[in-house]
Amino acid sequence: MSVPTASVTKVTSVPLGGRTQPRTELSAAEARRLALHAQGMIGVPDRRAGVKGMLHGLGAVQLDTISVLARSHELVPYARLGAVGREAVEKAYWNHEAHGASTFEYWAHAACILPVEEWPTFAYRRADYRRRENGGWGMATSSETTATVLGKLRDLGPCTTADFGGARKSAEWWDWSDTKIAVEKLLATGDVVCVERRGWRRVYDLPERALPKPVLDAPELTVEEAHIRLLALAGARLGVGTIGDLADYYRLKIPDAKPLMDRTGLVPVTVRGWTQPAWADPAALDLLASGGPRGRHRTTLLSPFDSLIWERGRMERIFGMVHRIEAYTPAAERVHGYFAMPLLAGGKLLGRVDPKREGKTLIAKKVSLDSPTAARPMAEALREAASWVGCDNVVVELVTGTGEAELRAELA
Repeated sequence: MSVPTASVTKVTSVPLGGRTQPRTELSAAEARRLALHAQGMIGVPDRRAGVKGMLHGLGAVQLDTISVLARSHELVPYARLGAVGREAVEKAYWNHEAHGASTFEYWAHAACILPVEEWPTFAYRRADYRRRENGGWGMATSSETTATVLGKLRDLGPCTTADFGGARKSAEWWDWSDTKIAVEKLLATGDVVCVERRGWRRVYDLPERALPKPVLDAPELTVEEAHIRLLALAGARLGVGTIGDLADYYRLKIPDAKPLMDRTGLVPVTVRGWTQPAWADPAALDLLASGGPRGRHRTTLLSPFDSLIWERGRMERIFGMVHRIEAYTPAAERVHGYFAMPLLAGGKLLGRVDPKREGKTLIAKKVSLDSPTAARPMAEALREAASWVGCDNVVVELVTGTGEAELRAELA
């Protein structure tokens, strides 16, 4: 689908840090296009760069244990690149060359996989965990246990949770062993690192053994330097956003970010319909001024943990959809389903579906559509998703709202 030519109107100028910069006014549609482009949802995907290129473009991919269609870290590249092989996804994230890791796992927006170049950026967060009582986990462990974990890593090499005693699942939640608590604290403080997974289990290692030497030798950023860098990166990856949007991308806790904004390189803007001022990536504004972004919109199902829709207030502002993850809501109280996935088509969110797999059948347990015209893209997205996960049949159980007859006819 072609993207209409954008028009950018300069409306005023404001002083920033002793300089005068133009304040740009964007329409809601322009802001939405910038967001989609920044997140890789417009245009032909760069398959040569693959999943690694996508990860560098997004800056972070959230990890989660829920798997109904696939795990969220698989759904994110699928949404952008199409039916990329699932083995290729795993290899891009966790299989590394002898010279050192290209990624690592850390607490960013949540538990995320990150490009290894950002290891020095998060030094301030690792230091913060060291300062907290019990590492901020609320679970105490002894210095002897910590020493045992580090000694085992030094002597045996990379270890999984099973090597440390693992996590015993109980009726409450996770009944962690002392060694599991210790290694997770060490992960937070950066004394150990995870650069690989085996069968979804983290493989822990020592940073000096797992990470490339140039990354270890790179200067660590101060808190302020890290905040400025991460706000700027968030701006590039969101296209445009409020301070709250930008801070949420990496879950930055900044009492007052305004004094930092003129050092990020982002441009202050207003977006029609938004109640708060925003900042945009200058490259994105240049793209608008030149008549872009251009290209075809992706039609796909989104993980609720996709960075396009991480911040729910922003999701509502940009796409007009109120969405909540209901996996932890009692079944009787769910509105859209356990793992409802929004449908993205034509640059808009047109409905959602709660999927599950049974053998070779993809079951749409509950579908909601905004209009009958959303039936065709929903059918297209369901068929493509089914093929990707190895299903050869799609069954729709319940359709709410409108478009049920159209959807069933499209899938027939």
